[in-house]
Parts: sequence; structure tokens; C-alpha cells
Amino acid sequence: MRDLLDRLPYARFLGLTTRTEGEVLTVTMPFHARLIGNPILPALHGGSTAALLELTAVAQVALLYPRLHLPRPINVTVAYLRSGRPVDVHARARISKAGRRVAHVLAEAWQDDEAQPIASLTAHFLVAENTL
Repeated sequence: MRDLLDRLPYARFLGLTTRTEGEVLTVTMPFHARLIGNPILPALHGGSTAALLELTAVAQVALLYPRLHLPRPINVTVAYLRSGRPVDVHARARISKAGRRVAHVLAEAWQDDEAQPIASLTAHFLVAENTL
């Protein structure tokens, strides 16, 4: 999975790293000052958190469907649950349903406690090979 994220410029910009345990992929976004969206709090920028979640979901789908070049998002919805503090963020995605053409993916991002997510994602990805 590292090579997939290495090919994506924004994943490189965010400094994403991966760890795989079987078919479970965990992606980490190390904290960097450029990721701060609100310097008064300070809080992570919502766009970087959303990108982490979407790229984690893409990587998880690519792990299940290795023949795809890059899974194409159909729709992505992000819910911001807590303010992201200036520390590392971890994310994990799971495919709740995968058909011949579409995969439904759920992802969560957390910081210190996995039971307290800071954001969640629901997305559908196109997994059919012979589409536009």
C-alpha cells in the first residue's frame, strides 16, 4: 500500500504512512504545523483530516481490489466529530459491502483513543474495471 500512497502527491504532502495487519490497513498522518487550520485553538484543518480519511478508504479498496489502478470515488461524506488537536492522526477503513461495480466504505480517524474518533467518512467507490 505504501507504493499506492507514494504515487499520490497529496498523500506525500501529508506524510502519510501505512501499517498493514492482514487485510486491515492503518494510515497515520504525522502532525506538522502546516496542517493547522485554526491557529487560535490550535486545530487541524478539516481538509487534511478529510483527505486522510478518503486516502485511507482508497487504499483499503485498492487492497481488496489489487487489479484496479486507483478506485474512483462516487460520493464521499465526512462527519467532523471533534476538533483535531496538533498531534498525529490515525485512520482505518472497512469495506461494509462490495459488489461487482461499487464498494461501500466506512472510515474513522482518531488521535489518542480509537474509541473517540475525531471524524468519520462514508463513501462509495467504483470498482468495476471497464467503466469510463
